[in-house]
Amino acid sequence: MADPERSTELLWLGESRRGLNLARIVRAAIELADGEGLAAVSMRRVAERLGFTTMALYRHVPGKAELVDLMRDEAMAGQAAAGVGPAAGWRAELEAWARDGLALYQRHPWLVEVEGARQVPGPNAVASFERALGAAARSGLPPARVVAVVTLVGGFVESAARQLVEAARLERSSGVGHEEWWAGRTSLFDHLDRYPTLSRLYRDGGFDEPLDPFEFGLRRVLDGIEALIRDEIRDEITCSVCGKAIEPAAKGRPRDYCSRACQQRAYRMRKA
Repeated sequence: MADPERSTELLWLGESRRGLNLARIVRAAIELADGEGLAAVSMRRVAERLGFTTMALYRHVPGKAELVDLMRDEAMAGQAAAGVGPAAGWRAELEAWARDGLALYQRHPWLVEVEGARQVPGPNAVASFERALGAAARSGLPPARVVAVVTLVGGFVESAARQLVEAARLERSSGVGHEEWWAGRTSLFDHLDRYPTLSRLYRDGGFDEPLDPFEFGLRRVLDGIEALIRDEIRDEITCSVCGKAIEPAAKGRPRDYCSRACQQRAYRMRKA
C-alpha cells in the first residue's frame, strides 16, 4: 500500500523539482510493465534496466507502491487532452473520452491491475477527469448527476478494458484464440439442448456474428444518459412569466412563479 502523503508529494511536484532521474525511473518502469506486466516491476528490475543500483532508486521514490502511482499518472498524460471540442456536443465529447480511455488500457494493459479505490490521483488523472466533467456538465444536468454520468462512463470503459485485456492475456498464454477455444467445446454443447431459449438463439444465428461489446455498450450507455437529459428537461418547472427554472416546492402545490415580483407582474397582466 502506497503512502498517500508521499505519493501526493511525488505526483504534484513540478518537473523542475522532480528532475530527470525520477522521470527516467518512471519511463523505465512503464516499459517493463508494458512488456511483462505489473508483477514484473520491482525496484531491482527497474534499477537493472537503468544500469543503477537499487539503492540509487530509493533516493527518488520510496518503493514500488509509490512508483506505480507515478506510472499510472504518466501513462494517463494522453487522455487528458481533449479529443473533440465543446462545439461537437456533450455526447461526442464523452464518446471521445471513452474511446481514448479504452485505447489507454490497450497501450498499457497493466493499468487494469492497479487498485484505484483509494489511490491518490496525479495531475494527468485529474485533468482527464476534468475533461469528462466538462463534457458532462455541458449537457445541462445538475452537479450530482454530472459526476454520476462520468463515473458511469468511466466504469463501463474500465469493465470493457478488463475483458479485452484478459482475453488477450489468455490468447498469448495458450496460443489459442477466443473463438477457436469455444469451437472446441463440443462436449459442453451436447448438454445445452435442455435450455430452450439458449438453444433457439443458437439455431437462429444469435451467436454467429456477435456484436462488438464495447461499441454496443458505449452506445447504450450514452443513449441512457441522453434519455436522462430529456427527462430532466421535461420535468423542469419554469416560471410562467419570465421562463426561469423554479425549484420544486418542498410541499404543497407546484409554484407558478419564480419570485414575488413575477407573481405580482402576472396579477397586473391579468387585470389589464
